[in-house]
Order: sequence, then C-alpha cells, then structure tokens
Amino acid sequence: MFAKLVLAILLGGLVGTERAVLAKQAAGTRTFGLVSLGACLFVVMGNYVDVSYLGVLTFDPLRVAAAVIMGIGFLGGGLIIFRGDTIHGTTTAAGLWIVAGIGMAVGFGMYTVAVFATILTLLMLGGMWYVEDRFKHWFGDHDRSDLLGLSTGSKE
Repeated sequence: MFAKLVLAILLGGLVGTERAVLAKQAAGTRTFGLVSLGACLFVVMGNYVDVSYLGVLTFDPLRVAAAVIMGIGFLGGGLIIFRGDTIHGTTTAAGLWIVAGIGMAVGFGMYTVAVFATILTLLMLGGMWYVEDRFKHWFGDHDRSDLLGLSTGSKE
C-alpha cells in the first residue's frame, strides 16, 4: 500500500518538474506530486473501505474516483487566468488533471497504465515545444486566418 503512495508522488512529481523547470509555472513538482499522491490515497482508502466492510456497507470506489476528478477540476479552474484577450494556465490545469488520473491508476493497481500515461504526458508537455517551434519556423508567426486563406485585408 505504501509503495503505491510513493510511486504516485514520484510520477506526479516528475510531471510537475517539467512544469516548474521548462514551462516556469507556479504549480510545479510539489503541487503535481501532492495531487497525484492525494488521488492515489483516496482510491486506496476507497478500496480498503470496500474490502473491509464487504456486506456491511455498500460502497463504490469509482464514486471516490469521480469525486477526485471533480475536485481537481475546481483546483485546475483556479489556475486559469485571463489577461486581456489571452488565457494562461490551461496546460498546467490539464496537467494537474492528468496527474490525478495517474495517481488514481496507481491507487487501483494499474501501474503500467500509470507509467505509460506519465511518459505520454511528458512527451506532450516537453516534446511538443519542439514540434511547435518547427511549425513556427516552417510557416512563420502568421495569423491563423492567413494560413487558411481567410484573410480579407490586403497585404502589400
């Protein structure tokens, strides 16, 4: 049981390190690790209650998972900031949501899924910078409407 908690905090912290170091976000290693740990803990406790009180209490561990997902949604919503006409924090909020899923996967004993999801998340967060830079290099920093041929203004 303790190994699950350790694995969850390590995987969540790994994703948080990318946010803290590469993306320079306020929510980093500690926040992501704690979210993953908390999600795992709630699932482990839910499974324990389900097994311990079998026949005495009707309990559904998936309801615990649903509550964790909702709670992380509120936490992530607090990270999203509107500045003028731009939105900041959506990737960090999505990252928190996914590490909660990683923590829940560990809590349910789905270790391979948790590790694979962590790898995919790190590839998406870290590797997509390169892909985005390549697209900017190939196409320039044009307005999207220009790329689609929808621009109505004349450029001379």
